[in-house]
Amino acid sequence: MKWNRVSNWVRKLLLPVSDAILLCAALCLAFLMRFESGADQTLNASYTFSRLFYIVGVYLAAFWVGGVYEILWNYAGSGEVIRLGGLCGAACLVLIAMDMAFAWSVSRGMLVMQAPIAIVLIGGSRLLWRIVANAAWLKDRSARGKMKPGPRLMIVGAGDAGAYLLNMCGSDPSLGRPILFVDDDPQKQKQRIHGVAVRGTTGDIPKLSVKYDIQEIVIAAPDLRGSALNALAEKCKETPCRVRILMQMQTPENAKTHPGMFVRELNISDFLSRDEVTLDTEGISEYLAGKRVLVTGGGGSIGAELCRQIMRFSPRALILFDIYENCAYELLCELRQRYGKECPVHVSIGSVRDVERLEEVFAQYRPEVVFHAAAHKHVPLMEDSPAEAIKNNVFGTLNTLETASRYHAERFVLLSTDKAVNPANVMGATKRVAEMLIQYYAKKTEMKCMAVRFGNVLGSHGSVIPLFERQIRNGGPVTVTHPDVLRYFMTIPEAAQLVLQAGSLARTGSICVLDMGEPVRIDDLARRLIRFYGYEPGVNMDVVYTGLRPGEKLNEELFTENERSCMGRTAHERIMIAPVTLQNEAAFERRLIALRAAAAHNDAGAMDALAQIVPGYRGEQNNADDAAVSCACGLTTGSV
Repeated sequence: MKWNRVSNWVRKLLLPVSDAILLCAALCLAFLMRFESGADQTLNASYTFSRLFYIVGVYLAAFWVGGVYEILWNYAGSGEVIRLGGLCGAACLVLIAMDMAFAWSVSRGMLVMQAPIAIVLIGGSRLLWRIVANAAWLKDRSARGKMKPGPRLMIVGAGDAGAYLLNMCGSDPSLGRPILFVDDDPQKQKQRIHGVAVRGTTGDIPKLSVKYDIQEIVIAAPDLRGSALNALAEKCKETPCRVRILMQMQTPENAKTHPGMFVRELNISDFLSRDEVTLDTEGISEYLAGKRVLVTGGGGSIGAELCRQIMRFSPRALILFDIYENCAYELLCELRQRYGKECPVHVSIGSVRDVERLEEVFAQYRPEVVFHAAAHKHVPLMEDSPAEAIKNNVFGTLNTLETASRYHAERFVLLSTDKAVNPANVMGATKRVAEMLIQYYAKKTEMKCMAVRFGNVLGSHGSVIPLFERQIRNGGPVTVTHPDVLRYFMTIPEAAQLVLQAGSLARTGSICVLDMGEPVRIDDLARRLIRFYGYEPGVNMDVVYTGLRPGEKLNEELFTENERSCMGRTAHERIMIAPVTLQNEAAFERRLIALRAAAAHNDAGAMDALAQIVPGYRGEQNNADDAAVSCACGLTTGSV
């Protein structure tokens, strides 16, 4: 703290004084270089040094206006040096103009020579200050006993991020002792950054880690995504080293107090990461900016991330509607901390099954855009409680749709699942009926209704990776239902961003399907995670197959055969669209009434009624003249 106070005082008062002295020295050097000794020098000295106050004053004014005295020179780089050079050049031009305007008779060649000399002297003083400040800080840390020798470090990436990390290690040796860089750029091989050599490529990581006794590897490539990061992470995990990754450098001014904030542990999500989503922010902003937005299930994994992403587009109000108050409250606190206490976020506690509560919320806030994320999603639990799944996933969706339509919402986006395709379980069948409700209401209302379908989400509540990690930490075994089970995966931010994008692209009544990439074999995922934690499957950590659970399929699908025949691309490469319509609305209405009655009385009858609505569920086949739903290709009524 004492050193920081001195630093601020020096920057605000002593630096301008120091710069004035150095500018005088630069002028003297330029004068001596421009004029030879004798009468010529004596004559010009009177002209030159009589204008000394103006010359120094113009430079200091340029530095002040250009923000030189606001720069934290401990963290300065080439950008700050370029700014200093530009300001010196600008000051030189101003002085030449003043000489011409006021006939100072000062040598313009001397003024031009002064500028680069000033850059060298002032820039050098800043470098000296940086060295002294860092040395004093390190001495202070050492005196308080906080310095610990760091591990032997390999830095992957000899670019700006790698150089930044190297500087951080110089400021705080407890972060690690950089031994070498690796980089795939051939031009960087055998080069040095601040004395640390680039000794190979990423393919050499395993042998270099052994040769140089490396204890820790840091991937200094914050923008690395997708398959490239996956391959690099796999290569790093071939070594016994601890592996970390450099985070985005949002606040470099905090490097001294929180250096560890810049790196995090490599996690399994990095192995499954894909290329970063590119969004049409203008298209999303058109329907979110300045609007009142309601998110049902706003406290859940996807709902919460939707809320975070929506806030980026400056809504007039954001309403979190959730039955579970703890998660909703935590998200409210997070958003208020990020956007300030005046941020337009409101929390309403309630259930989508409660029509009266929905009425109150819509009457109070009049949302213009609704994202419906509230749902029961756990397959085995819903197999045991099918009536509850129907009440929440089907009639909760119907209640929200009806209320949104009655209060003239402009847009309604349902979050669906790949389990709705040819469903083999209650949860999937109820989400399929929810998709049908979207198609049904697309014809009944002017509100734009659409569904967005995607697969499993990494890190969501109850997802497979936290389960595997828990089993590994407990010593195993790791349980997999079947060796051939395949699932689609995406990250929570990726899913939320694509849902927002789909909301700007979809035609009313259509089903948007997110590109989930290639499916992942759960058995492979479990074994990869076991190795990630330093074990070997079948050697010191067993994998046990427990058999498929009730309602579980080997493979999930993203579209039905009918949808596949009319599936089209959108303006976004990661979003596909099926412009389908509900054909037999009368039959759908009759069966929906029967489903509500059955769900209110008994579970067995509810499942039978559900099978009558969803073709193929439980092997049921509807009569051709009474089919509740079929796909019709082509545009639906109205478009976004």
